[in-house]
Order: sequence, then structure tokens, then C-alpha cells
Amino acid sequence: MGRTTKATQPPKAPRKKSAASPRAKAEIASLVGELEASPVEAAPFWETKSLAEMSRAEWDSLCDGCAQCCMVKLEEEETSTFYLTRLSCKMLDIGSCRCSDYENRHKSEPDCIVFGPDNVMTYSWLPQTCAYRRLSEGRGLAWWHPLVSGDPETVHQAGVSVRTWARSEKGVKESAIERYIIGIAR
Repeated sequence: MGRTTKATQPPKAPRKKSAASPRAKAEIASLVGELEASPVEAAPFWETKSLAEMSRAEWDSLCDGCAQCCMVKLEEEETSTFYLTRLSCKMLDIGSCRCSDYENRHKSEPDCIVFGPDNVMTYSWLPQTCAYRRLSEGRGLAWWHPLVSGDPETVHQAGVSVRTWARSEKGVKESAIERYIIGIAR
């Protein structure tokens, strides 16, 4: 058997560099113009608007779904101290941390609070993590907030929601509620 060799091509002559055609130049200029004209991504609404300037949809989207505001609280009237319990409103779906009948909740729960820009800071028991409280105090949204993370589960993964420790007030006698106190609102 003879030796096998690879066939080789004769060396190519070096290519002469040519200037871009007028058509290519026009396409490039058009693309550059589009990039320059593209709007810069706007800051999110919660960074540019006050709570009072937000639309209803924007306001509602600030709720992170932690359900801490849906927990039963006891107020000591003499000192205005609020005691937090691990008991949730009977209408709270603890698994989803959402009201089971949000639109009609005031029919069965007339004491259910309606937050608005004008009254949100009157509730001293709102948790430090609450988006409404954070923004009204000039703090931004936390990393786990669904508007920041893009995922409604991060509030639960971060341990901010009541999902893993709440118990419904259903079946708990009023005289036994004090047994469920877990802390004082700060």
C-alpha cells in the first residue's frame, strides 16, 4: 500500500478589502438611527409616582400577597398597642394568601380594612415588609416583591407570607384568641 496524502488547494490570493456599498451603508445608518430613537426603558411606576398618583390597577398590584394584613389583631384600647396573632380572617385562603371573595368581602366582613393612599399610614400594625408602607416611607420594593422578581412565589419563598404559619379563625372561640398572640406590631 502506498502512502495517502491529503489533497491541498493552491493558496488563495488575498482578498482586496472593499468599501461598503451604498446600500449597506444605508442599512447600517437606518439600524443606528432606530437604536438611537428607541425609547429608554422607563422606570417602574412605583419609582416615579407617589401612592396618591397611582391608578387603581397600579395600587392593587402593589399588594405582594403576603396576607399579613389579613391576620386577626387585638388592640389594647388603653395603650393603642396592637397584638398580632397567627389567626387569619376566615375568608383568607391560606394556601394562596388571597381573600376567597375579595370583591364581596365587606358583605360578610364589614370590619375588613380598605387601604388607600390617604389612610395607609394610619395603620401602625402594617408590617415593615408591606409595599404600601415601604413606599410611603420612601423605601423601595424588596427583592422578593412580585413586581420586582416577576414571580408571585418569591414572597412565600422569602418567608414573608403567612402561608406556612397562619391558622384560620374559624372554630376559635373569642375567649381563646389571646392564646394565638405571636407579637406586638412595631
